[in-house]
Amino acid sequence: GGGGAAAMADGEGLLSVDYEVHGKVQGVFFRKYTQGEAKRLGLVGWVQNTSQGTVQGQIQGPAARVRELQDWLRKIGSPQSRISRAEFSNEKKIEALDHKEFQILK
Repeated sequence: GGGGAAAMADGEGLLSVDYEVHGKVQGVFFRKYTQGEAKRLGLVGWVQNTSQGTVQGQIQGPAARVRELQDWLRKIGSPQSRISRAEFSNEKKIEALDHKEFQILK
């Protein structure tokens, strides 16, 4: 937060951010719920299980909405999941979306 007028149109730009969620996040419909939440927020990107037992993916969309999904990934997740931590990386401003929808990848 903060910045005031200096944060010029900060909530308006498009953001892209990669994420990885650790904890009990596989076999608990985590990907399905993440997709549902992303669609509700109007975000695009993808989500998939990794061989390390984590869930990873990418989120793209309006900055304020991306922040909402980051919070959701950090604290909420699917009803049966237990999130130990969520890590975000490669955050950058983008001019256009790289994805048309939010997909679950195999």
